[in-house]
Amino acid sequence: MLLSIHHITEYQFDQPVRYALQRLKLRPKDGAGQNVLDWQLVIDGGRIEAEHDDPHNNHVTLISIEEGRTSIKISCSGQVQTADNHGILGRHRSHVPLWAYCRSTRLTGAARGVQKLLVGIDRAAPDKIGMLHELSAHILSTVEYRTGATGVETNAEQAIIVGAGVCQDHAHIFIAACRSIGIPARYVSGYLMMDGHVEQTASHAWAEAHLDGLGWVGFDISNGISPDGRYVRVATGFDYRDAAPISGMSFGARDKSMVVSLRVEQ
Repeated sequence: MLLSIHHITEYQFDQPVRYALQRLKLRPKDGAGQNVLDWQLVIDGGRIEAEHDDPHNNHVTLISIEEGRTSIKISCSGQVQTADNHGILGRHRSHVPLWAYCRSTRLTGAARGVQKLLVGIDRAAPDKIGMLHELSAHILSTVEYRTGATGVETNAEQAIIVGAGVCQDHAHIFIAACRSIGIPARYVSGYLMMDGHVEQTASHAWAEAHLDGLGWVGFDISNGISPDGRYVRVATGFDYRDAAPISGMSFGARDKSMVVSLRVEQ
């Protein structure tokens, strides 16, 4: 499937910026069922300072914001050719060792809530993919999809207590559960072409688990499926913080508002 992506993020600051840096992880990955045909990044109000690939094979662009600016506009667009591999990505290729994806983080710690979710899940089932789809469905039935119920700092246990969250929370809970039973798991941020919805207000997130004999397999907990040709992988990591599309710091100003405009279409 050939997908066209147009992604714009505009920040308004409460006062003129004195100094600010932002880290962008917006360029889709090449390989594992997708091929980036072209990609452009345009910064209005800043400039690119450096680019590199991090240990998770994410492409990172470091930008600075022009002194005195009260806003910045980050625009990226391009075309990506995807294939439907039923969520299977294959062997581990990251510089991060596989065992590291079994360690919990502040956002993916497994305590009482996660352990309760695992009750009734047959961890010894020979069909691991079936077991993980069952876990995914159980998470969605327990923690309903609802915007505004959580924030970017909400961890897996907190989302379970609230009983609601978004794709980021579903991914964190799934990852926490997998790691607690010895299955390596990682967070994925990216794009999804939604049926009947070209215009979107946010990118998407899901999880991947590593299974013997298959390698990495994707699970979109919020939609109850494994990623297909409508999905574009952008960044991966231990949790949201490693794969956040935009993060950074500023002096002399704080974010007043952020507006995201996103189009993903065939």
